[in-house]
Amino acid sequence: MFSKKFINIAFFLCFGTFLLNSCAPFNSVDAKKFPPDPKLRVKKNMEEGRGFRLMDKVKSATGSRNFEFASSNELWRASLDAIDFMPLASVNYSGGIIITDWYSNNQNTENIKITIRFLTNEIRSDALDIKVFRKTCNELNKCNISEISGEIKKELKRKILKTAKIYEAQKKDKNFTPYEPTNVGN
Repeated sequence: MFSKKFINIAFFLCFGTFLLNSCAPFNSVDAKKFPPDPKLRVKKNMEEGRGFRLMDKVKSATGSRNFEFASSNELWRASLDAIDFMPLASVNYSGGIIITDWYSNNQNTENIKITIRFLTNEIRSDALDIKVFRKTCNELNKCNISEISGEIKKELKRKILKTAKIYEAQKKDKNFTPYEPTNVGN
């Protein structure tokens, strides 16, 4: 009937057509939308998130490598220190946001929640976007949530920036060791 060779060829043709169909090779591309210079095309693709350059991420073998962690960012550390008494609901260093859970200081009817968003890593007054919310509940457990735009935001921002400046000065000190080991049990 059919030879094994014929069945194999038919199978590969059907399977190959299926694979090539998913590649969508017939998409029309407008040449006016893409710059003719390859460097500009690479730059445009990088801005649109279509690729990456390995050499931008990895320096030469003889050069130094710079790894930045959350503990090395003074603003981040100062923010966590400023709100260390509050329970944290969400902390995302790469996203640049800290969200606390609702907190009450022995009052059952009023709670506060703080959101800190980092706009830049530089220590300056416009580097942080701080929002403070108040939740007030009555006896029937009906709650009203409103944003506080008073002195607490200014005071919190001032404390964070002041602490971050201290951390930055300590980091520049050559003899400063931020994490000293302790002998546990002695």
